[in-house]
Amino acid sequence: MLAMQLLAPWPVDHDDPLVVSELPEPEPGPGQILLTVRACGVCHTDLHTVEGDLSLPRLPLVPGHQVVGVIKALGAGVTRFQVGDRVGVAWVHATCGVCRFCRNGQENLCAEARFTGLHNHGGYAGAMLAQADFAFALPAGFADEQAAPLLCAGVIGYRALRLSQVQPGQRLGLFGFGASAHITIQVARHLGCEVFVFTRSAAHQAHAAALGAVWTGAPQETPPQPLDAAINFTPSGAITLDILRVLERGGTAVLAGIHSSPIPEFDYRLLYGERQLRSVTNATRQDAEELLALATEIPLQTDIEVFTLLEANQVLRRLKRSQITGAAVLQCA
Repeated sequence: MLAMQLLAPWPVDHDDPLVVSELPEPEPGPGQILLTVRACGVCHTDLHTVEGDLSLPRLPLVPGHQVVGVIKALGAGVTRFQVGDRVGVAWVHATCGVCRFCRNGQENLCAEARFTGLHNHGGYAGAMLAQADFAFALPAGFADEQAAPLLCAGVIGYRALRLSQVQPGQRLGLFGFGASAHITIQVARHLGCEVFVFTRSAAHQAHAAALGAVWTGAPQETPPQPLDAAINFTPSGAITLDILRVLERGGTAVLAGIHSSPIPEFDYRLLYGERQLRSVTNATRQDAEELLALATEIPLQTDIEVFTLLEANQVLRRLKRSQITGAAVLQCA
Protein backbone atom coordinates (compact mmCIF):
# COMPACT_ATOMS: atom_id res chain seq x y z
CA MET A 1 0.00 0.00 0.00
CA LEU A 2 1.07 3.59 -0.60
CA ALA A 3 1.88 5.65 2.50
CA MET A 4 3.50 8.92 3.51
CA GLN A 5 5.97 7.91 6.19
CA LEU A 6 7.96 9.94 8.72
CA LEU A 7 11.49 8.58 9.14
CA ALA A 8 12.76 11.40 11.36
CA PRO A 9 11.17 14.66 12.57
CA TRP A 10 12.08 17.69 10.51
CA PRO A 11 10.76 21.25 10.00
CA VAL A 12 8.37 21.31 7.06
CA ASP A 13 9.74 24.68 5.93
CA HIS A 14 13.19 23.20 5.30
CA ASP A 15 12.44 19.95 3.51
CA ASP A 16 9.86 17.21 2.92
CA PRO A 17 9.85 15.17 6.16
CA LEU A 18 7.29 12.67 4.85
CA VAL A 19 8.64 10.06 2.44
CA VAL A 20 6.56 8.26 -0.19
CA SER A 21 6.69 4.60 0.83
CA GLU A 22 5.29 1.26 -0.28
CA LEU A 23 4.31 -0.71 2.83
CA PRO A 24 2.72 -4.14 3.23
CA GLU A 25 -0.98 -4.06 4.00
CA PRO A 26 -1.48 -4.99 7.67
CA GLU A 27 -3.73 -7.79 8.92
CA PRO A 28 -6.25 -7.13 11.69
CA GLY A 29 -5.72 -8.82 15.04
CA PRO A 30 -8.38 -9.55 17.66
CA GLY A 31 -10.67 -6.57 18.16
CA GLN A 32 -9.24 -4.72 15.17
CA ILE A 33 -10.58 -3.65 11.79
CA LEU A 34 -8.65 -3.12 8.57
CA LEU A 35 -9.73 0.00 6.71
CA THR A 36 -9.29 1.04 3.13
CA VAL A 37 -8.61 4.72 3.78
CA ARG A 38 -10.66 7.09 1.64
CA ALA A 39 -9.81 10.43 3.25
CA CYS A 40 -7.73 11.80 6.09
CA GLY A 41 -7.89 15.28 7.56
CA VAL A 42 -4.67 17.21 8.12
CA CYS A 43 -4.39 18.53 11.67
CA HIS A 44 -2.04 20.83 13.57
CA THR A 45 -1.22 17.78 15.70
CA ASP A 46 0.17 16.16 12.54
CA LEU A 47 2.37 19.22 12.09
CA HIS A 48 3.58 18.99 15.69
CA THR A 49 4.26 15.27 15.16
CA VAL A 50 6.19 15.71 11.93
CA GLU A 51 8.28 18.58 13.30
CA GLY A 52 9.12 16.78 16.55
CA ASP A 53 7.20 19.05 18.94
CA LEU A 54 5.65 15.88 20.41
CA SER A 55 7.64 13.00 21.84
CA LEU A 56 7.55 10.25 19.21
CA PRO A 57 7.15 6.73 20.66
CA ARG A 58 7.97 5.10 17.32
CA LEU A 59 9.70 5.69 14.01
CA PRO A 60 9.10 5.20 11.15
CA LEU A 61 5.55 6.50 11.54
CA VAL A 62 2.57 7.15 9.28
CA PRO A 63 0.72 10.23 10.65
CA GLY A 64 -2.96 11.06 10.37
CA HIS A 65 -5.85 10.72 12.82
CA GLN A 66 -8.98 12.12 11.12
CA VAL A 67 -9.60 9.02 9.07
CA VAL A 68 -12.59 8.02 6.98
CA GLY A 69 -12.45 4.54 5.53
CA VAL A 70 -14.35 1.43 4.53
CA ILE A 71 -13.87 -1.79 6.47
CA LYS A 72 -12.01 -4.36 4.38
CA ALA A 73 -11.51 -7.06 7.01
CA LEU A 74 -12.51 -7.82 10.60
CA GLY A 75 -10.32 -9.22 13.34
CA ALA A 76 -11.51 -11.96 15.68
CA GLY A 77 -14.29 -10.92 18.02
CA VAL A 78 -15.45 -7.83 16.14
CA THR A 79 -19.26 -7.67 16.06
CA ARG A 80 -20.00 -3.89 15.99
CA PHE A 81 -19.33 -3.55 12.27
CA GLN A 82 -19.41 -5.49 9.03
CA VAL A 83 -17.12 -5.56 6.03
CA GLY A 84 -18.12 -2.68 3.76
CA ASP A 85 -19.20 -0.33 6.55
CA ARG A 86 -17.93 3.24 6.39
CA VAL A 87 -16.39 4.39 9.66
CA GLY A 88 -14.33 7.19 11.14
CA VAL A 89 -11.24 6.90 13.30
CA ALA A 90 -10.05 9.70 15.57
CA TRP A 91 -7.02 10.61 17.71
CA VAL A 92 -7.52 8.12 20.55
CA HIS A 93 -6.55 4.68 19.26
CA ALA A 94 -7.23 2.84 22.53
CA THR A 95 -7.21 3.25 26.31
CA CYS A 96 -6.62 0.77 29.13
CA GLY A 97 -10.30 0.59 30.08
CA VAL A 98 -9.60 -0.20 33.74
CA CYS A 99 -8.01 2.88 35.35
CA ARG A 100 -10.11 5.28 37.43
CA PHE A 101 -10.29 7.74 34.55
CA CYS A 102 -11.55 5.13 32.09
CA ARG A 103 -14.09 3.88 34.63
CA ASN A 104 -15.38 7.39 35.36
CA GLY A 105 -16.01 8.59 31.81
CA GLN A 106 -12.66 10.37 31.53
CA GLU A 107 -10.87 7.97 29.19
CA ASN A 108 -9.26 10.99 27.54
CA LEU A 109 -7.03 11.24 30.65
CA CYS A 110 -5.93 7.58 30.64
CA ALA A 111 -2.16 7.39 31.23
CA GLU A 112 -1.94 4.27 29.04
CA ALA A 113 -3.82 5.76 26.08
CA ARG A 114 -2.41 5.15 22.63
CA PHE A 115 -2.96 7.57 19.79
CA THR A 116 -3.65 7.16 16.08
CA GLY A 117 -0.78 8.43 13.95
CA LEU A 118 1.55 8.56 16.97
CA HIS A 119 1.74 5.13 18.65
CA ASN A 120 0.13 3.40 15.66
CA HIS A 121 0.28 4.08 11.94
CA GLY A 122 -2.40 6.55 10.91
CA GLY A 123 -4.36 7.58 7.86
CA TYR A 124 -1.75 9.08 5.51
CA ALA A 125 -1.91 5.74 3.71
CA GLY A 126 -4.05 3.51 1.56
CA ALA A 127 -4.98 1.28 4.50
CA MET A 128 -4.68 1.19 8.27
CA LEU A 129 -5.67 -0.76 11.36
CA ALA A 130 -8.00 0.56 14.04
CA GLN A 131 -9.59 -0.75 17.21
CA ALA A 132 -13.23 -1.53 16.47
CA ASP A 133 -14.30 -0.13 19.85
CA PHE A 134 -12.76 3.24 18.94
CA ALA A 135 -14.29 3.57 15.48
CA PHE A 136 -17.43 5.55 14.71
CA ALA A 137 -20.33 5.20 12.32
CA LEU A 138 -20.49 8.39 10.25
CA PRO A 139 -23.48 10.54 9.24
CA ALA A 140 -24.70 9.51 5.80
CA GLY A 141 -25.11 13.10 4.63
CA PHE A 142 -21.38 13.82 4.67
CA ALA A 143 -19.02 12.87 1.87
CA ASP A 144 -15.76 11.24 2.95
CA GLU A 145 -13.75 14.45 2.66
CA GLN A 146 -16.42 16.47 4.49
CA ALA A 147 -16.64 13.98 7.35
CA ALA A 148 -12.90 13.76 8.05
CA PRO A 149 -12.50 17.13 9.88
CA LEU A 150 -15.33 16.25 12.25
CA LEU A 151 -13.18 13.52 13.82
CA CYS A 152 -10.62 15.76 15.50
CA ALA A 153 -11.14 19.40 14.57
CA GLY A 154 -14.84 19.03 15.29
CA VAL A 155 -14.57 16.82 18.37
CA ILE A 156 -11.80 18.80 20.09
CA GLY A 157 -13.64 22.05 19.40
CA TYR A 158 -16.80 20.54 20.85
CA ARG A 159 -15.01 19.40 24.00
CA ALA A 160 -13.37 22.83 24.37
CA LEU A 161 -16.79 24.45 24.00
CA ARG A 162 -18.21 22.25 26.75
CA LEU A 163 -15.29 22.99 29.08
CA SER A 164 -15.74 26.73 28.49
CA GLN A 165 -19.14 26.50 30.21
CA VAL A 166 -20.49 29.20 27.89
CA GLN A 167 -24.27 29.57 28.05
CA PRO A 168 -26.88 30.60 25.46
CA GLY A 169 -26.85 34.36 24.99
CA GLN A 170 -23.29 34.74 26.26
CA ARG A 171 -20.25 36.01 24.37
CA LEU A 172 -17.67 33.45 23.22
CA GLY A 173 -14.27 34.36 21.81
CA LEU A 174 -12.44 32.08 19.37
CA PHE A 175 -8.74 32.83 19.01
CA GLY A 176 -7.40 31.39 15.76
CA PHE A 177 -9.80 30.41 13.01
CA GLY A 178 -8.76 27.20 11.30
CA ALA A 179 -10.28 23.75 10.98
CA SER A 180 -11.48 23.42 14.57
CA ALA A 181 -12.76 26.96 15.07
CA HIS A 182 -14.75 27.00 11.83
CA ILE A 183 -16.74 24.01 13.12
CA THR A 184 -16.94 25.26 16.71
CA ILE A 185 -18.51 28.58 15.68
CA GLN A 186 -21.38 26.67 14.09
CA VAL A 187 -22.02 24.63 17.23
CA ALA A 188 -21.79 27.74 19.43
CA ARG A 189 -24.25 29.67 17.29
CA HIS A 190 -26.59 26.67 17.31
CA LEU A 191 -26.48 26.89 21.12
CA GLY A 192 -27.38 30.59 20.97
CA CYS A 193 -23.99 32.18 21.70
CA GLU A 194 -22.59 35.38 20.22
CA VAL A 195 -19.20 34.57 18.71
CA PHE A 196 -16.23 36.95 18.45
CA VAL A 197 -13.30 35.76 16.34
CA PHE A 198 -9.68 36.84 16.76
CA THR A 199 -7.26 36.08 13.92
CA ARG A 200 -4.62 38.02 12.00
CA SER A 201 -5.58 36.53 8.64
CA ALA A 202 -7.94 38.69 6.57
CA ALA A 203 -9.12 35.57 4.75
CA HIS A 204 -9.90 33.84 8.04
CA GLN A 205 -11.71 36.94 9.35
CA ALA A 206 -13.88 36.93 6.23
CA HIS A 207 -14.53 33.21 6.68
CA ALA A 208 -15.57 33.78 10.30
CA ALA A 209 -17.92 36.61 9.33
CA ALA A 210 -19.52 34.41 6.67
CA LEU A 211 -20.17 31.78 9.35
CA GLY A 212 -21.87 34.27 11.64
CA ALA A 213 -19.23 35.92 13.83
CA VAL A 214 -20.64 39.17 15.25
CA TRP A 215 -17.15 40.73 15.34
CA THR A 216 -13.70 39.88 13.97
CA GLY A 217 -10.30 41.33 14.71
CA ALA A 218 -6.68 40.55 15.51
CA PRO A 219 -5.80 38.78 18.79
CA GLN A 220 -4.44 42.00 20.31
CA GLU A 221 -7.59 44.01 19.53
CA THR A 222 -10.27 44.74 22.12
CA PRO A 223 -13.80 43.55 21.28
CA PRO A 224 -16.83 45.81 21.88
CA GLN A 225 -17.77 43.86 25.03
CA PRO A 226 -15.80 41.56 27.36
CA LEU A 227 -16.03 37.83 26.71
CA ASP A 228 -17.85 35.36 28.96
CA ALA A 229 -15.68 32.51 27.66
CA ALA A 230 -12.92 32.00 25.14
CA ILE A 231 -11.04 29.21 23.39
CA ASN A 232 -7.44 29.46 22.23
CA PHE A 233 -7.00 27.29 19.14
CA THR A 234 -3.53 28.67 18.40
CA PRO A 235 -0.21 27.15 19.57
CA SER A 236 0.80 30.54 21.01
CA GLY A 237 1.04 30.83 24.78
CA ALA A 238 1.30 34.61 24.48
CA ILE A 239 -2.24 34.77 23.08
CA THR A 240 -3.47 33.36 26.40
CA LEU A 241 -2.65 36.76 27.91
CA ASP A 242 -4.61 38.51 25.16
CA ILE A 243 -7.56 36.33 26.14
CA LEU A 244 -7.33 37.08 29.86
CA ARG A 245 -7.18 40.79 29.08
CA VAL A 246 -10.66 40.71 27.48
CA LEU A 247 -12.25 37.96 29.61
CA GLU A 248 -15.13 38.95 31.89
CA ARG A 249 -14.98 38.22 35.63
CA GLY A 250 -15.99 34.62 36.24
CA GLY A 251 -15.15 33.71 32.65
CA THR A 252 -13.29 30.63 31.45
CA ALA A 253 -10.43 30.50 28.96
CA VAL A 254 -9.85 27.09 27.37
CA LEU A 255 -6.57 26.12 25.73
CA ALA A 256 -7.48 23.64 22.99
CA GLY A 257 -4.06 22.77 21.56
CA ILE A 258 -1.99 19.66 22.21
CA HIS A 259 1.16 21.80 22.10
CA SER A 260 1.82 25.43 22.98
CA SER A 261 4.69 27.83 23.29
CA PRO A 262 5.30 28.97 26.89
CA ILE A 263 2.76 31.28 28.50
CA PRO A 264 4.69 34.42 29.48
CA GLU A 265 4.77 35.60 33.08
CA PHE A 266 1.75 37.80 33.72
CA ASP A 267 0.21 40.07 36.31
CA TYR A 268 -2.08 38.14 38.67
CA ARG A 269 -4.74 40.81 38.18
CA LEU A 270 -5.40 39.36 34.70
CA LEU A 271 -6.58 36.13 36.33
CA TYR A 272 -8.14 37.66 39.44
CA GLY A 273 -11.92 37.92 39.47
CA GLU A 274 -12.43 34.14 39.46
CA ARG A 275 -11.34 33.78 35.87
CA GLN A 276 -10.36 30.22 35.01
CA LEU A 277 -7.75 28.67 32.71
CA ARG A 278 -8.42 25.13 31.49
CA SER A 279 -6.70 22.84 29.02
CA VAL A 280 -8.22 20.26 26.70
CA THR A 281 -6.62 16.82 26.78
CA ASN A 282 -7.76 14.54 23.96
CA ALA A 283 -11.47 13.66 23.79
CA THR A 284 -13.76 10.83 24.78
CA ARG A 285 -15.83 8.57 22.57
CA GLN A 286 -18.92 10.22 24.05
CA ASP A 287 -17.63 13.60 22.82
CA ALA A 288 -17.31 12.15 19.33
CA GLU A 289 -20.74 10.53 19.33
CA GLU A 290 -22.38 13.78 20.50
CA LEU A 291 -20.57 15.90 17.92
CA LEU A 292 -21.43 13.50 15.10
CA ALA A 293 -25.09 13.63 16.12
CA LEU A 294 -24.97 17.44 16.11
CA ALA A 295 -23.37 17.37 12.68
CA THR A 296 -26.65 16.11 11.25
CA GLU A 297 -28.93 18.09 13.57
CA ILE A 298 -27.46 21.56 12.92
CA PRO A 299 -26.34 20.58 10.15
CA LEU A 300 -22.63 21.36 10.24
CA GLN A 301 -20.80 22.65 7.19
CA THR A 302 -17.16 21.62 6.84
CA ASP A 303 -15.31 23.96 4.50
CA ILE A 304 -12.46 21.96 3.03
CA GLU A 305 -9.53 22.14 0.67
CA VAL A 306 -8.83 18.74 -0.86
CA PHE A 307 -5.39 17.41 -1.82
CA THR A 308 -3.88 14.13 -2.94
CA LEU A 309 -2.00 11.90 -0.50
CA LEU A 310 1.26 12.70 -2.27
CA GLU A 311 0.77 16.41 -1.51
CA ALA A 312 0.93 15.86 2.26
CA ASN A 313 4.22 17.73 2.75
CA GLN A 314 2.98 20.77 0.83
CA VAL A 315 -0.26 20.78 2.82
CA LEU A 316 1.61 20.75 6.14
CA ARG A 317 3.66 23.72 4.95
CA ARG A 318 0.52 25.63 4.01
CA LEU A 319 -1.05 24.75 7.35
CA LYS A 320 1.98 26.10 9.21
CA ARG A 321 1.76 29.35 7.25
CA SER A 322 -2.00 29.74 7.93
CA GLN A 323 -2.71 29.36 4.22
CA ILE A 324 -5.60 26.90 4.61
CA THR A 325 -9.16 28.24 4.88
CA GLY A 326 -11.26 25.78 6.84
CA ALA A 327 -9.79 22.28 6.88
CA ALA A 328 -7.31 20.45 4.66
CA VAL A 329 -8.14 16.87 3.66
CA LEU A 330 -6.09 14.25 1.83
CA GLN A 331 -7.78 11.91 -0.65
CA CYS A 332 -6.19 8.53 0.00
CA ALA A 333 -8.23 6.13 -2.13
